[in-house]
Amino acid sequence: MPHYKPPVDEAIFLLNDVFGLKALQALPSFVELTADLVEQILIQAAKLCEETLAPLNASGDRIGCVRHADGRVVTPPNFKTAYTAFAEGGWVGLPAPEEYGGQGLPYTLSMLVDEFASSANMALAMYPGLTQGALAALLRHGTHQQKFLYAPKLAQGRWTGTMNLTEPQCGTDLGLLTTKASPRGDGSYSITGQKIFISAGEHDLAENIIHLVLARIDGAPAGVKGISLFIVPKILTNENGELAAQNKVSCGAIEEKMGIHGNATCVMNYDGAQGFLLGEANRGLNAMFVMMNEARLGVAVQGLALSEVAYQNAVSYAKDRLQGRALTGVKNPDKNADPILVHPDVRRMLLEIRSFNEAARALAFSTAIDSDIVHHSNDPQARQAAEDRLGLLTPVMKGVFTDIGFENCVKAQQVFGGHGYIREWGMEQFVRDARISMIYEGANGIQAIDLVGRKLPRDNGRAVMAFFKDAGDVLALHRDNVLMNDYVLPTQTSLDHLQKATVWLMNNAIGNPDNAGAASYDYMHLFGRVALGVMWVRIAHAALIKKSRQPELTQVMDSKLQVGRFYMERMLPETACRLVKISSGASTMMSIPVEMF
Repeated sequence: MPHYKPPVDEAIFLLNDVFGLKALQALPSFVELTADLVEQILIQAAKLCEETLAPLNASGDRIGCVRHADGRVVTPPNFKTAYTAFAEGGWVGLPAPEEYGGQGLPYTLSMLVDEFASSANMALAMYPGLTQGALAALLRHGTHQQKFLYAPKLAQGRWTGTMNLTEPQCGTDLGLLTTKASPRGDGSYSITGQKIFISAGEHDLAENIIHLVLARIDGAPAGVKGISLFIVPKILTNENGELAAQNKVSCGAIEEKMGIHGNATCVMNYDGAQGFLLGEANRGLNAMFVMMNEARLGVAVQGLALSEVAYQNAVSYAKDRLQGRALTGVKNPDKNADPILVHPDVRRMLLEIRSFNEAARALAFSTAIDSDIVHHSNDPQARQAAEDRLGLLTPVMKGVFTDIGFENCVKAQQVFGGHGYIREWGMEQFVRDARISMIYEGANGIQAIDLVGRKLPRDNGRAVMAFFKDAGDVLALHRDNVLMNDYVLPTQTSLDHLQKATVWLMNNAIGNPDNAGAASYDYMHLFGRVALGVMWVRIAHAALIKKSRQPELTQVMDSKLQVGRFYMERMLPETACRLVKISSGASTMMSIPVEMF
């Protein structure tokens, strides 16, 4: 059976030493936040995830969700008990405003808790995760009455939320959706249509489910300009928010999936269900993107989370498994073989995973702080700069974290050899679960196109230019410190590669959009490698300071410095290859005739 221990110490190191708690305390909403409070929150979250969620991961995968003939869906045994413990602990509404039943704490802490929960049991963690996204959209675009009716119960986890976009003929191209919304004459609408791939669409964990559904109002313009967003409760409520009649929404089937079997991924049928407009008519994507952007960051964290739990199990196995002898001689003379950790290739795989995990957690942490600045700062310029960084880095994180997260699960599985292919060790489940993260909430190729086609040119390149300046400032700060040379110099080289790739796109993509499309995936990964490199520069600097001030932590900090050095030597040089691929353009791939495929 696999095991998992949430990396609380890593999170506290990031908060206190790499970024500094002052970044959050400077925001008016969090002036009373203390290091002790944060530590206690993370310890309690870790305990719940380790002791309650993680033990259900394997059984939840094996048993899965069951749909009954009447449309009811039952989640795996003990999921409801675990979900109730999560909800009653206040974890669903951790970042939600207190006035709506939340804890009023930073999103940064919620992101860390989401990582712990996703590592422990990704399928179960998705239920509250989607609820948080629905709550964010509701708080941003809902009326006062809608917030009163739905927000507190969502924040408390008594009700859960979903997002309903995809239809059988309509995935990435939402302009093709056909779900209809017909006015009922009382301000509400009749919603009719079918949605597929709806995570947490029907289940027995909560007393109600609030579906956010994209639909087209009768007579609305064609394409994406005619899409509106609706609140469609599973069970309707009266004006006081008390449960009333069953709405005309049902689960038609549960999708048979490769992984995340403990999450009910449903075909949802809306047969004249009563819905309520959320936000403005014909501007549904504007409202839904609040939830989608939250979800994309959440999925990025899922990539990191599965990479982390896979790493923890692979390291334990590599230390215990005895096979062969070290190339440089016997290391374990009391046994008939050495642990496989002595072999360079095993170390390569483990260090590739760990060097990603630590930097990715730092980058996620950094963007979470940006989210808190956007929502809580009184400084308009600080909010704009943080929003620019979030917009730029969201597709990078979603695409890169999930691509590498999946690759890392495969590497961890490889460490186990044949045992990695056997269910009882748990590694094959991590691989299957990780695979979906590269697909949903916008497939990673779409993330790359979004980055190159929308995020780079937005506001005349303001966000990417700010990223170059911020990264350059970090490197310049440490350029004269000889102890930082191993981190600063490689990152500067790769930052130069990113800037050259950006200039190439500026010069070649406008005249031939295929050049942008052909380059986008490699550009996204080049960008991600550089962003992770900058995080390693910050981590290395913090580690050097910490070991000088706390000598008893020298071994722990030296371990970080060595892992960071590995990233610079073995992972970051990939940017040179990506630059060459980007600069090759689209001519060859686009000139091949269709019949040759």
